[in-house]
Amino acid sequence: LVGENDLTALSYLHEPAVLHNLKVRFAESNHIYTYCGIVLVAINPYEQLPIYGEDIIFAYSGQNMGDMDPHIFAVAEEAYKQMARDEKNQSIIVSGESGAGKTVSAKYAMRYFATVGGSASEANIEEKVLASNPIMEAIGNAKTTRNDNSSRFGKYIEIGFNRQYLIVGANMRTYLLEKSRVVFQAEEERNYHVFYQLCASAELPEFKDLHLEPAEAFVYTAQGGNAVIEDVDDGEDLERTRRAFTLLGIGASYQMGIFKIIAGILHLGNVEVQSQDREQETCFVNKEDKHLNIFCELLGLERDQMAHWLCHRKISTGAETYVKPMGRAQAQNARDALAKHVYAQLFSWIVHRINKALRSSTKQHSFIGVLDIYGFETFEINSFEQFCINYANEKLQQQFNLHVFKLEQEEYMREEIPWTLIDFYDNQPCIDLIEAKLGVLDLLDEECKMPKGSDQSWAQKLYEKHLGRGKHFLKPRMSNVAFIICHFADKVEYQCDGFLEKNRDTVYEEQINILKASQSSLLTLAFVSRPPCLHPTGTPPPRRRRNSTEGNRHRSSARTKARSHVATFQFRNSLHLLMETLNATTPHYVRCIKPNDDKMAFTFDPKRAVQQLRACGVLETIRLSAAGYPSRWTYQEFFNRYRVLMRKKDIVSDDKKQTVQNVLEHVIK
Repeated sequence: LVGENDLTALSYLHEPAVLHNLKVRFAESNHIYTYCGIVLVAINPYEQLPIYGEDIIFAYSGQNMGDMDPHIFAVAEEAYKQMARDEKNQSIIVSGESGAGKTVSAKYAMRYFATVGGSASEANIEEKVLASNPIMEAIGNAKTTRNDNSSRFGKYIEIGFNRQYLIVGANMRTYLLEKSRVVFQAEEERNYHVFYQLCASAELPEFKDLHLEPAEAFVYTAQGGNAVIEDVDDGEDLERTRRAFTLLGIGASYQMGIFKIIAGILHLGNVEVQSQDREQETCFVNKEDKHLNIFCELLGLERDQMAHWLCHRKISTGAETYVKPMGRAQAQNARDALAKHVYAQLFSWIVHRINKALRSSTKQHSFIGVLDIYGFETFEINSFEQFCINYANEKLQQQFNLHVFKLEQEEYMREEIPWTLIDFYDNQPCIDLIEAKLGVLDLLDEECKMPKGSDQSWAQKLYEKHLGRGKHFLKPRMSNVAFIICHFADKVEYQCDGFLEKNRDTVYEEQINILKASQSSLLTLAFVSRPPCLHPTGTPPPRRRRNSTEGNRHRSSARTKARSHVATFQFRNSLHLLMETLNATTPHYVRCIKPNDDKMAFTFDPKRAVQQLRACGVLETIRLSAAGYPSRWTYQEFFNRYRVLMRKKDIVSDDKKQTVQNVLEHVIK
C-alpha cells in the first residue's frame, strides 16, 4: 500500500516501507501528518499551510481519531474526548529535534482547546492562553543555526476545564532557560528575539530615553554576526508582543519597565572594564562610561556603588570580612553573570504575571497539559546547556518507552492474552550514567563544592569512574577535557569547559544588594517579591522528609543548602516533578520530524528522517500498535457503557466478567 495515513496498515513493517510511505505522503502529496499507531508523526513543511483555520477545528471536533485525516487537531480532540469520557487528566507530549516544529504543534493544540473549550466566563481565558505565545517566543526564543525560532527553554502548559469541559484557566511551568545566550551567541546565531525587537524600534518616541542603537552596536546582540532573520520584521513583532502584554493585563507602565530592564542589559554588556595594572589583577570602570550611566539610570541604581562592586568583591573568612579587587577577566565574567541573572529574574517575573492573568477563581475539574520542551541537540561545540537538554530528552524517551512498550506488554501478559514480546531500546543505563550515585551530575555537584574545583579535575574524575565501565561513556581520542555520551538519539561529545561555572551560577551578593535597592519598582518586584514557587527552573522545590535525629537533620540541611544552589540540582527536581505529573495523566504523543537540514519546503532527506525515526522508536511503536489492542475497558466500565443493550437474563449480579461475556455472545453473533 502506498501513502497509508497510518503506518500500522502497511503490508511490510520495515524501515524502507515506512520511509517510502512518509516520503510519498510528504513530498508528493504534501501531507505532513501520518499516524504511527498511537503516535502522530508530524513532518515540518517549512512553509505556512492553510490547514489550521476554525472551519478545520470544527470539522475535527466530535470526530473519532480514525475517521479523519491525521492531524494535530485529531490528537487534541482525542485528548479532549478522553478527558470527558474517562474523567482523567490528559497530556500531549510534543517531542523532536531542534527545528522539527514542536512549538508550532504545541501552539495549534492550544488553539484547538481554546476554540472547542470556549470560555466558562466573560474573561476570555482562551484568548489569554493564546496571547501568552508571542510573549514567551519574544523572551524565550532565538535564532540558532538549526532553527530561526528555537525555544531556548521548556514549557508545560496546563489548561484547566470545569465540569462542563469549558476552559476556566491555565498555568505555565518553565524549565531551564538558556541564560548563557544573553551574553554569548555563536556565529550566525542571535540573542533572544526581544532584544532585536527593541533595537528595531529605537526610533519610537516612547523609547527615546532607552538610548537604543541598531543591534550591531551592542556586544550582547552583535556576536553572531548576523542580526537579521529572513522574512522577519522585528519592529512589527514588537507590536505583537506589546498587544499580547496588554491583553494579559500587563499595562503600559509595566511594559515600559520591562523594556527599560532589557535595554539596560544591552548597555551593561557595553560597559568597558579596564585594567589598572600590567598583571591585570585589578581593574576599574571609567566614571564617564556612557553605558554604565545609562544602565544605572534605566534600572534606578546607585552609579558609584555599581562601578565599585563591578570590580570588587567581599570575602568572608570566619569572623572577618574584607574587600578584594577583581582582575579584568573576573570582573567581565561577573558583569556577564549579573546580566544573565537580571534577565532570568525578569523572565520568571513575566511568567508569574502571565500565570496570574490565566488563573481563575472557578474550581478546576480536570486539565490537559501540553509539553513543548527543547529537542535533542548536538552542535559543533556542546556544553552544559546541551547536556541538560539531552538529559531531559532521555527522561522523556524513558517515559515514552515505559508507557508505550513496558506497561502495554506487561498488561497483555497479566491478562494472559497470547503475545510475542517486542524488543525495544531501554535507555535506563544511560540515565543511570547521568543521574545515579557518582554519576555525571553527582560528580559535577561535588566538584562545584570544592574550593579549587575545576573543569579539568572534574573531567579526570569522570574518566576514572566511568571509562571502560559501560558502553555509554567514552573519551575522545584528542582531548582530556571532553567526554562522549551515547544517548538514545546519537553520540554527543561535550566540552567540559564552562560546566562548573554554569552549574554554580554565581552572582556576587554585593551586586544583588544594589539591584534590591533599585528605584525601579519592577526590578524590586522581580528580585524581592518573586513568588516562592518560581525557582530559576520555574517549579516549586520538592519538600524533603525530616530525618529522625537532630544531628542528621543539621547535616542534611547544610548539604541540601549547598547543593540547592547548583543549577543541575534545581533542574533535576523540576524534571522529576514534570515526570510525576505526566505519569499521572493519559499521554498522547506527537513526534516531530525535521525533513532536511536546509529548511527547504517539502524536501525529504531519507537519511535525516530515518535517523530521527530510529532515535524515537517509531518502528517498534508501529510493530507494537499493529500487534496490540487499541481499546481496553474494565468489565465495570464496559457494563456501565453498554448496560442498555443487556437483557435481564444476561446480568449476573456479582460477576461482571460473566455478564460482559453473556452480552457479547448475545449481541455479536
